[in-house]
Amino acid sequence: MGRVLLVSTLDEGNTPSRFSAMSWPRAEFDLDAYERKVSDGSCFICDLTRSDPPSDEIVYRTESHIAFLNRFPTLEGYVLLAPVEHREQVIRDYSLDEYLELQVALFKLGRAISEVVDTERLYVLSLGSQQGNRHVHWHLAALPPGVPVSSQQFSALMPEKAGYLMIPPEERLRFAARIRQVLKEPGP
Repeated sequence: MGRVLLVSTLDEGNTPSRFSAMSWPRAEFDLDAYERKVSDGSCFICDLTRSDPPSDEIVYRTESHIAFLNRFPTLEGYVLLAPVEHREQVIRDYSLDEYLELQVALFKLGRAISEVVDTERLYVLSLGSQQGNRHVHWHLAALPPGVPVSSQQFSALMPEKAGYLMIPPEERLRFAARIRQVLKEPGP
């Protein structure tokens, strides 16, 4: 597998101000094990919302939404956003006001990710299946500059094709902390 490294620039308080893709090792993704886990077990998003103490990988949480780091990121700056309440349909399970509230959260989170990670294009999509990962969620993934076209779009998001980044836990937590910091700053 290829390597991508994430280098962070520190501000005066030793908080990363911006992350840039460089080189992390990639691990092979066991698609069969993943499919078994998401189709056999409990809802991982519901489990995450009930975790006590809360997981360090939660980027932020409100009464209605939770954002957290992707467990198998193919790109740095890959975050998932989901409703706290278990919902399964991306449109049908929402009133218009609830959906618009979620889109505002998606917008703010996307802006924060793009501010923290070098981003040529921010991918935003909802994936899942009634056979696994039923809890509706949105993927926000920052494509870094310079990725060849043949490795962009769905190719960039498929761990079974590209492997996933083995980012050390301390770097993942620093990234989550920086996103939280940016979300607290005044902005649109």
